[in-house]
Amino acid sequence: MSHPLFIYFLISLSLYRSCTAHRHTFTVKEVPYKKLCSTKKILTVNGRFPGQTLKVYKGDTIYVNVRNRASENITMHWHGVEQPRNPWSDGPEYITQCPIRPGSDFIYEVIFSTEETTVWWHAHSSWTRATVHGLIFVYPRPPKSLPFPKSDHEVPLIFGEWWKKDVREVVELFMRTGGDPNVSDALTINGHPGFLYPCSKSDTFKLMVEKSKTYRIRMVNAALNLILFFAIAKHNLTVVSADGHYTKPINATYITISPGQTLDLLLHADQNPKSTYYMAARAYHSNPNINFNNSTTIGILRYTSSTSSSSKHYPNLPYYNDTSAAFRFFTSIKCLYSGQVPVKISRRIISTVSINNLMCPNNLCEGPNGSRLAASMNNISFVTPSHVDILKAYYYHIRGVYGTRFPEFPPLVFNFTADDQPLFLQTPRFATEVKILKFGESVEIVLQGTSLVGGGIDHPMHLHGFSFYEVGVGFGNYNVTEDPSNYNLKDPPYINTATVPRNGWVAIRFIADNPGVWFMHCHFDRHLTWGMKVVFIVMNGRGLNQQILPPPPNLPPCY
Repeated sequence: MSHPLFIYFLISLSLYRSCTAHRHTFTVKEVPYKKLCSTKKILTVNGRFPGQTLKVYKGDTIYVNVRNRASENITMHWHGVEQPRNPWSDGPEYITQCPIRPGSDFIYEVIFSTEETTVWWHAHSSWTRATVHGLIFVYPRPPKSLPFPKSDHEVPLIFGEWWKKDVREVVELFMRTGGDPNVSDALTINGHPGFLYPCSKSDTFKLMVEKSKTYRIRMVNAALNLILFFAIAKHNLTVVSADGHYTKPINATYITISPGQTLDLLLHADQNPKSTYYMAARAYHSNPNINFNNSTTIGILRYTSSTSSSSKHYPNLPYYNDTSAAFRFFTSIKCLYSGQVPVKISRRIISTVSINNLMCPNNLCEGPNGSRLAASMNNISFVTPSHVDILKAYYYHIRGVYGTRFPEFPPLVFNFTADDQPLFLQTPRFATEVKILKFGESVEIVLQGTSLVGGGIDHPMHLHGFSFYEVGVGFGNYNVTEDPSNYNLKDPPYINTATVPRNGWVAIRFIADNPGVWFMHCHFDRHLTWGMKVVFIVMNGRGLNQQILPPPPNLPPCY
């Protein structure tokens, strides 16, 4: 018989582990990193780039104490985590909180609910997410099992961008001059540029696999301004999840992934183990008139049983502007469960997403024809408050912080995708306008790309607080009488980031059942900085479980 004190010790140890497993400390600090032949200081969490992977079970609540020991403000966003009734811990600066100042702490309560696979976390103030980010692995709560074959191993795969300069300098320069930001100097896989870049032969990601084993790749595109193509030579990938939710399995020779998106892929190690196989990622970019990083990051896949590399294989990636290839992949994704899409809608919002420009004194800015670049939704370039966040203003009825007149229809109706546009259409209105939604409304949002200022570009649009069904996507101008007849209302992707094609549109649907203040924005950080964003306020419902949770006691103060 076991001794009672020993049993007590085991119970205590189990309780201790269960408590500590749900609490994490993120210390944000600057540390030096050397890449591309030079060293610079970067923001990190706990000294790591990329940051640590969090592991949770479906429905968990975790607490993350963010300690800002850097020299600039920081906030943290839990991307893809819906945070039911808890916008206080969602993170976007001056939207749901004021920033954590240097030397200060804030404990985030991160509430998981419907998320089932892979989501991620990243900083959400200025461009700090360039190096402050990491994955979150969500597991089914026992005894529930996965709807796809269990893998032998899990592999985190994070795509990023690296600038030789301090990212703060990049932001300061393009904001001051009004032009496009300098493109990154390299793409990275798990922080490694790969041997195609200078001084990077030893700074190449390597994946060792065993013959006949299955590997679950949990992937995120954490790049700031690039949609990416990715493939592994000679190896097919099976997509089983997107944006934290299961999908119908898709066999793919390449994938397309937008900033903010996560994918789970099954890799079967079924090739000749004596060969070396390269993985590669490079940009998908639909507009040659806009400068972009056209380099390629390379990783290496080798088999553990290999004693020599008799041959080397490189993957075939679509050409950088192959729009049909990019959207062939996007539109192939289907949610695993059918019949859950809202069929009848009570609110339809149609919004343009545009690049704009502003006249500069003496035409001395670095945008087109001496102008200053901007961006907008429904011709409103969103002005982020600078002293009080919108959530606090809403909750405490503080006036003068925001207006409620974001239009449900484009205020200027024109041929949105025409080759030539009148100059007067290019100037937006600057305002802090939100959209109020009633609790329980069935909402459809149509996002219409435009050809303003240089012919347009794709826009990966992310919605906080919700996953949504992408019921339709198309090219040209959205037709409200014809296009809905082609919607997929059976099994569209259930995601949180939808890519609007260049000079095209995307339609999404969701039920507004998460009360709070929720951000929607382009996940190209340059467009976010320019104002391509809006805020939705979902009102409280009648029941106690349909109302915003009370604010935590340690919210960062506003100044």
